[in-house]
Amino acid sequence: MSQVLRKLVENSHKAISDGIYEISESLPRSETDLVMAIKNNRHASLITEVKFASPSLGTIRDISDPVKIAKAMVQGGAIALSVLTQPYMFSGSPKYFIEIRKQLKVPMLMKDIIVDKIQIDAARKIGADYMLLIQSLFDARHLKDIDEFVEYGHKQGLKVLIESHTRKEFENSLESGADIIGINNRNLDTLEIDINTTKKILDGFDKKRIVVSESGIKSPDDIRFLKGCGADAFLIGSSIMKNQDIEQNVRSLVNAI
Repeated sequence: MSQVLRKLVENSHKAISDGIYEISESLPRSETDLVMAIKNNRHASLITEVKFASPSLGTIRDISDPVKIAKAMVQGGAIALSVLTQPYMFSGSPKYFIEIRKQLKVPMLMKDIIVDKIQIDAARKIGADYMLLIQSLFDARHLKDIDEFVEYGHKQGLKVLIESHTRKEFENSLESGADIIGINNRNLDTLEIDINTTKKILDGFDKKRIVVSESGIKSPDDIRFLKGCGADAFLIGSSIMKNQDIEQNVRSLVNAI
């Protein structure tokens, strides 16, 4: 495991120890089926991400009202939201997720480095529709069997997005019970981004599940390129969070298709 991945896992264990996922809320999730929403969308299906920092960029945007940001994203046409709940290196918080969930009814993904079922329990309590699992952490056998986490998530009423970066990880993800497969264009070992990663993985591949391309997406041209590669939806965070006019930026990306 790379130093970056090791640090991300350590941070999750620290957040657990610090009580970050001790949630007293019990919020309802969205009633919208994200898979069907993606399939029926005539425009680009954007899952936009509320995050104030990242390991590669440091501070992306000064911490401000997450609800205002989320509302601007939805008004711009995002069909779902991804919200960072990891405090270390991402400046996220379950509190931000809860604030947004209380105001918005769109499908929401709890974005975190999940290493323990305590985090899955927290996802259920805060009203998440989806949870994220990173395939490489399980392939490297640094965590328990991924099927155990998927099954546990499903029992909690959550759906699962499994994120891959290589063709082998992608194939392994397809063998799981994941509801949606993500392709991360960012190499978590080096933090380098190449949107051609989606093309390389999907080239000649007969996919049978919804595929979301993640990371490095900045322009309508990127959206059209990735759509042509076979991506069904697009998870975009940093480029939108850096923009002064979030609503208009999201709208321009949604209208790329």
